Order: sequence, then structure tokens, then C-alpha cells
Amino acid sequence: VPESVKMSGPLDKVKILVLGDSGVGKSCLVHLVCKGDVLRHGGWTVGCTVEVLPFEYKKKGPSRSVFVELWDVGGSAAHQSARSIFYHSFHGLILVHDLTNRKSHSNLSRWLGEVLSESKETTGSSFSQRGTKQSVVADYDPEQFAGESFPILVVGTKQDLISSVREGRRGSGVDEAGADAVNVNCMDRSQFSSGSPQEIILNSFFEKVIEKRYYARGETLQGPVEKRRTSTLLGGTR
Repeated sequence: VPESVKMSGPLDKVKILVLGDSGVGKSCLVHLVCKGDVLRHGGWTVGCTVEVLPFEYKKKGPSRSVFVELWDVGGSAAHQSARSIFYHSFHGLILVHDLTNRKSHSNLSRWLGEVLSESKETTGSSFSQRGTKQSVVADYDPEQFAGESFPILVVGTKQDLISSVREGRRGSGVDEAGADAVNVNCMDRSQFSSGSPQEIILNSFFEKVIEKRYYARGETLQGPVEKRRTSTLLGGTR
């Protein structure tokens, strides 16, 4: 834990949702990022688990410590109607897919549509893709969801199980949301070691989330922040 975390008072924090189909490796990814180690005996996530990573933000002004909360939400279709309780007041989104499973990548636009649909309902918007709890959530539509804004990172897992893959596997609807992308091997504890390409991309994503949460309109960390919306999904937040 950074020394500034031990010495400081109340800390700033950001909430990041980690979403994707069941079995793509969300829990392994979160464990590797937060614990720096491989999750050898993971199970299916029921509901949601939360891991917290102390992060040193150093880009603007003095170095500050921020708690990054990673909300690993279970991907089972059977729990779709109950997932919305975890979608309230988030600041960033990690969409996870399995590089050996093309369907899990194409489903990312549906995950983005689901979380944005719930966000619209929570904020009182008249738009809703879900007429009933059993209805199917439509894919992400950039026109219908204009006005939502938060950083997005697309993570492809199980890189060790494939011989070659196009970086980030572009071609999904999430591309229109301006998402960054990275591929990882969650069985390699060095993936997010200092200076690695994966660590650089992940840290850049965390910095975007923090900046949009606290600096988008000149706010300072540990100051009051009101909900904000920008006109596009490219690199913003609520």
C-alpha cells in the first residue's frame, strides 16, 4: 500500500464495473490486477464481488492516492434482472471477453447496452430498452445513448491459448464508444508488472477515470463533485 494511503485521511475513490459473459475470466483479471498474483482456483461469481486497489494519481498537481473499486459482476444470464443494483453511480467500465470465444466479444455491445439502459432508467430518462424484467436488452446504440460519458477499457483474456489475434479484436459495436483495448494472459503474474504494455494501458485507463471523475470541470480531489454529462462517450464520465 502506498505510504500516502497510510498517512492520509478520507480517500477519494472511483467505481469501475467489470462486465462480460460468464467464464471469460473477469475474476481472474481482477485478482491479478489487485493482488498481483494468479487466481488458481476461481469459481463462478454470483452477484458481485468488489476488490479495491490503492492507486497513485500523479498527472495533475501533487501525487494523490485514490481507491479504485473494481466491481466484478457475475455474467450469468439467469441473473440479468438482478444485476442493475450494481450499476448505480459508476465512473468507468471494463468490458472483458475471451479471445478464444468470438461470441463473447460480439456480446460486449449488448453488455454496454445493458448498463447504459439501466443508467438511463436510474436517472429518470424516458428511454428504456427493457419493457419487462425478462425482455432482451438491445445492443449499444450511439445515437440513443448520446449524453452518457465514461472511460471504457476492453480486455481480451486467455491470450496464452491462442496463436495470434488482432489486437483488441476490433469490429464490435463498442468500438464506436471510443474504448481502449488490451489483451492479457491472466495466468502470467508479470502481465501488469511495472512498465509492461498492459500496465501502461491499464494505468492510463485509471487516470482517465480519475480525471473525468474529479478534474473534468476543474474540481480538485477530495472536493465536492456533482454529476456531470458530456455529449459523447469518447473518454468522459458522469
